[in-house]
Amino acid sequence: MDQYMVVFYLPPVLNQEFMALIPAQRKKVNELMRSGTIISYTLAKDRSMKWAIVAAHSEEEVENIMETLPLTPFTEMEIHELFFHNSLVNDLPVISMN
Repeated sequence: MDQYMVVFYLPPVLNQEFMALIPAQRKKVNELMRSGTIISYTLAKDRSMKWAIVAAHSEEEVENIMETLPLTPFTEMEIHELFFHNSLVNDLPVISMN
């Protein structure tokens, strides 16, 4: 499975319709993170952009996954295939409860 960085450009003004969808967005992102589809999800402090690292088999699959997010219609999106993505979380050992 490959990894992709998705860059979302948010609208300069976040209207009420956008704001009303934030809880549904957070719920869907959390579901995709629990399943391992979204590896990380970040919002710029100025709220102009979001980034997501996504595990998928193709760019088309990434597009299909991102289209399930409620806020995607309000954004412009770029998808970049990654050679690698390192993070501290990836380096931590898996804890066994045995």
